[in-house]
Formats: sequence, structure tokens, C-alpha cells
Amino acid sequence: MPADALPGVPRPRDRHVLLGQEEGARALAEADRSGRLHHAWLIGGPEGIGKATLAYRFARFLLAPPSERLAGGDGLGVDPEGRTGRQITAGSHPNLLVLERASPDGDKAAPKTVSVDAARKVLTFFNATAADGGRRICIIDTIDDLTPAATNALLKTVEEPPARALVLICSHAPRRVLPTIRSRCRRLALPTLPDETVAEVLRTLGGPTAGLDDARLLRAAASSGGSVARALDLLDGKRIALIDELTGLLDALPQASPRRVLALADRLGDRRGEADFALAVETVQLWLERRVHEGRHLGPARLAPLAEVCENVGEAARSVETYNLDRRAFIVTTFGDLAEAVRRAA
Repeated sequence: MPADALPGVPRPRDRHVLLGQEEGARALAEADRSGRLHHAWLIGGPEGIGKATLAYRFARFLLAPPSERLAGGDGLGVDPEGRTGRQITAGSHPNLLVLERASPDGDKAAPKTVSVDAARKVLTFFNATAADGGRRICIIDTIDDLTPAATNALLKTVEEPPARALVLICSHAPRRVLPTIRSRCRRLALPTLPDETVAEVLRTLGGPTAGLDDARLLRAAASSGGSVARALDLLDGKRIALIDELTGLLDALPQASPRRVLALADRLGDRRGEADFALAVETVQLWLERRVHEGRHLGPARLAPLAEVCENVGEAARSVETYNLDRRAFIVTTFGDLAEAVRRAA
């Protein structure tokens, strides 16, 4: 099982419906029809917007015989009850390899990275002949999880692809992908999803969303930043309450209450609140991105302070987690930086 699989939620390989990314699907379908399909694609965008679902959809289409393909739609439909669809759902198709963080059977500890040994399996896979003489496809979900050594091992395949090989690389942060890999890939950037589309996806998932009222789904979607993964995380009312509290402080900048900021810092500084800390960082970044988008008519000079602090927040948060730094100090400092950026952008 993928390390980040959620109980009751269909995995990307299980999904035969792709909502909100039809344009990306059509781009891949057109590339295939052209007869000049590039051997490596970097599918980029935030977590939870359908990158892996699209990669599986395209792989399923390419591996399916014409008799299993469905006409219309985005051009990539395949009969879910056909042999190809069932094999890919079961993870047993001989011409598809998936590189992802996965928990061994019975092991509850989820790996944080994909090792170089796992990445070397890609070379072995592509060196073998396809079972039916057709394509061999590798989906990497995601390259962000690969260790540096694993990324370097993958580079050889991307640089010197065998005939009829296709690598579909998903990334939450494509700009951080090794430049030597980026330069050899055709890039496909997927947008975040509109709130209504996020809510529509939630309605189709079952599992943790089954039986939830529409108002709750829409509320989670509205705070998701266009990510289904984030929306699922926000079905917990306590997490929505944290977002509301934090957003209220951010909206009050540069005059946010120091007392409330310190109280929030004390709460997020607790080592038992790791998930809340991560949610707070995401909320700050989404708030900044929204402010920049809403103020785009003001020009780059006015928006530069907000854009700069947005980038710095992410880097500082990663340092806090990597080096086990004081989260409380990070929150207080971040609000000081945000207040100054808002003043400068006014």
C-alpha cells in the first residue's frame, strides 16, 4: 500500500473519473495522437489535485487495447471492467511499474523516502522487453520523495530512454526537481481545483466523506486551496477551527493582537501538535498566495514583500522541522515578518 493511503479513500490507480484536469488529459491525448509522444513527462502542481490520477489514466489508456478504450470525454477513457483496468487497479500489469513510498505488509511505519535500491528497479524494468511487445510505462509518485541517490539513478533512464518507454513523473514542487531531469522532460503543469470541483470529488470518494452533509464538504473545500488531499484533512472540525483562528489573525495584519499571536504560538509550539503546525504553515502560505493574486493589479513592486515572505516562510518551516528548532519562536517571528510585509505592500 502507498505510505500515505487513507482508509476508505480510493487510490489514484482505482479512480476512473478525473474531475477538473480535463485540459491536462486532452494535452496528453493529443500528444499521443500526434505520433510524437515524448518519452518523459513532468506532471507538476500542488498535492491533491489529480496528478497521479491523471498519470494512471494516461498509462491505462496507452496500455489498453482499442477494444477497451471508450470514446468521448477527455479522450483517455478505458473500460474499468476490462482486463487492463482490472490489472492496473490490482497493481499486476506487467508493463507498468510504479515507484512510490510504500509500506511493507504488516509494517505500520511509513517510509519517508524512496531508496536508491527501489529506483534501480526502473532500470531493470526498462531493460526487459514488454510482455506484448508494446509500451513499458513507469509512474513516479512522487519524485519529491526520492533520495538524491535515487534521483540520480533515475537520471540514466530519462537521459537514455529505451524504445517505447514512457516515464510519468509527478511532483508537488517541479521547480525543485533536478535540473538535468527537468530539462529532459515535457512539462505539464496542472492547476489547483475550484472549490466546487473539490467538493464534487469529495462527494464521489465514499469512505470518510460518506454520509457527510454538503455544507461540511463545501466548507472543507473552501479552505482547501484547491487540493482534495487538504480538503480531506479538513473534514475534522478542529482543524477548520484552527484555520479560522489563524485566518482571523492574518486578516487583521498589520494590527494582529500580540496576545492572540503568543497564545497561538504556545499551542503550535507543543511537540504533540506536529499536524497542527504543518496545517498552520500551509494556511499562512495559502493566505499569502491569495493576497498576491488579489493584489496583482498593484504591480510587482508592491507585491514583492508578500511574495518574498511567502517563500521565506516555507524555507524557515522546513528548517524548523529538519533541525528541530523552536516552533513557538518561528510563529512569533513569522507574524512579525508578515506584519512588516503587509505594511510595505499597502
